[in-house]
Amino acid sequence: MAEDEKDDDGEAVGLRKIIHVDMDAFFASVEQRDNPELQGKPVAVGGSSGRGVVAAASYEARKFGVRSAMPSVTAKRLCPDLIFCKSRFDVYREVSQQIRAIFRHHTDLVEPLSLDEAYLDVTEDKLGIGSATRIAELIRQEIRAKTKLTASAGVSYNKFLAKLASDQNKPDGLCVIRPGQGAEFVQSLPVRRFHGVGPKGAEKMDRLGIQTGADLAAKDIEWLRAHFGSFADYLYRAARGIDLRPVRSSRIRKSVGGERTFSRDLSSGSELRETLEDIIDIVWGYILRAEAKGRTVTLKMKYTDFQIFSRAKTVDRPITERAEFERISRELLEEVLPLPMPIRLMGLTLSKLEHDGPEEPKRPDAQLSLL
Repeated sequence: MAEDEKDDDGEAVGLRKIIHVDMDAFFASVEQRDNPELQGKPVAVGGSSGRGVVAAASYEARKFGVRSAMPSVTAKRLCPDLIFCKSRFDVYREVSQQIRAIFRHHTDLVEPLSLDEAYLDVTEDKLGIGSATRIAELIRQEIRAKTKLTASAGVSYNKFLAKLASDQNKPDGLCVIRPGQGAEFVQSLPVRRFHGVGPKGAEKMDRLGIQTGADLAAKDIEWLRAHFGSFADYLYRAARGIDLRPVRSSRIRKSVGGERTFSRDLSSGSELRETLEDIIDIVWGYILRAEAKGRTVTLKMKYTDFQIFSRAKTVDRPITERAEFERISRELLEEVLPLPMPIRLMGLTLSKLEHDGPEEPKRPDAQLSLL
């Protein structure tokens, strides 16, 4: 075994059986399940106000170009018949617990990424089935039977490939990437499909003549380091279908948040307060999905001259209720009003986290955006 074939814990890596399960349009599908009148119609979960943001979109809505984190006005313009539903995170969390119980029926090595997706290591499955593909099929069948929802799954020998595979045949699909097929599969994909490559990263690669995994694989490590710094090692391995990370049943992240860049600069107190309410709604959704409890709330703003200003408040115990998160966020905004100049961006972050939930992967080139 090569010297570098060790996982993040320094353990030698053998052949693993990894499944990535991703619920199909989870929030919107729950709303359609619970309200038969919404079935087959374009549905968005989130605020429908002037500065509202889409938290999730059904596949019927996605056909019109509606996507999560899109401003509601844009979504409504793309799909005039779009139906907005208020988020019900207590219901989504309850369904998520049902799904995780199904996962743990097969393995204790479950790494949730959010309420609606997780990695499973079934190299040694509890029921002795032996086939990761068969286990993925059974899990999808059990989810459908117990929740009346569909899930897509990817099966492979590492996490990177399993996640790519789960997105390959959505919705309600299964894709298997077998040993020896990883590099060929990855190199046939556009680089924007690579987990961790956000819009800015894809634009930079395009300027450098990199559109596919094959283009990326053609570059040596020194060239990648010269252009992408510390991200180069990940890109080099990803282009070859290599990922040595183990599935971890508990991962702690440092913060969770989001920000929004406006189509026009804002300055009035009423506009800023209204915008803050929409950001609170979306970021609290992220907090619930990540199952995070933190003690520090940070308000971030970018002025028209691109200077960044932030104000934070730390409390002595983890914030577990939305009302407290809302109150602190509003207090932070009121402390800085009136602003010395208009702003082009506003964001909220919860940090100093204390929780037992998962670490949700983050794009290396940008904070999660609400645009």
